[in-house]
Amino acid sequence: MFWNKDKLFCDINPTCYAISEQKEIVKRHISDFLGKEKYAERRIKKKLPVVVYSQSSHLIKRGPGIDPILQINKAVNIRLACRRMNGLLIRPGEVFSFWHTVGKTTKSRGYRDGRVIVNGKLIPGIGGGLCNLSNTIHRTVLHSPLEVTEFHQHSDALAPDEGKRVPFSSGTSVNYNYIDYRFRNNTDRDVQLLAWCDKDSLHIELRSVREFPETYRITEEGHHFQKEDDGKYYRVSKIYKNAYDRGTGELISKELVLDNHSEVMFDPALIPPELIQQPETV
Repeated sequence: MFWNKDKLFCDINPTCYAISEQKEIVKRHISDFLGKEKYAERRIKKKLPVVVYSQSSHLIKRGPGIDPILQINKAVNIRLACRRMNGLLIRPGEVFSFWHTVGKTTKSRGYRDGRVIVNGKLIPGIGGGLCNLSNTIHRTVLHSPLEVTEFHQHSDALAPDEGKRVPFSSGTSVNYNYIDYRFRNNTDRDVQLLAWCDKDSLHIELRSVREFPETYRITEEGHHFQKEDDGKYYRVSKIYKNAYDRGTGELISKELVLDNHSEVMFDPALIPPELIQQPETV
């Protein structure tokens, strides 16, 4: 048996992957224990008076190549996680941590197999689909002055777009507990996160005790797909966060929040032909 020095330990086999994952989980537990972050933990029933921004997304995607059972399970997982965070109060200086709030996703807690990405492949996994929740939270937080302190990207092209393209419709990765999504309340006022589901949709709402002096808009430029030298297709675009003065509407700042280069995880034949371009050459 020959050892491939270029192969990572976690890629040798599923057992090695599980060992590596447990190592990362322990490392994050130690880091959190020794760290000085103050995590938001208090949930309140009363809603803060001002809606900063709200965002909704479909719970279940339908289309060619999409497993309906995994989609139904994803919806169950998201509902369970929403119950852990709905009404969460984030005071000035406090940090929202997705996994500190949701906790470990296990069968005993009611979580089911949904879609997860392992080694670049979509496979079933317990608690799968919660990236849909973290991404909807992220898209909401981007419409505020709150500071995103931890963000991990996965493909923004897991399935064909449903209707009009929504910038950053997916792509915020979470995996217990070492791949987290976190933001800090770096403002001078309390904010509140609401998360709930109706029959067909997930709803996220960010509230505050009073309005912020700026409003925000997310824009996307140069959106297209391209086939590259590795034979794979990628979604390519640049996504910006634009801040405007609430009173005058004047553009204050334009921040690049994602230089998007996402491998297409669905059948490339489903990409609209008019959106396919040749990659730029240097």
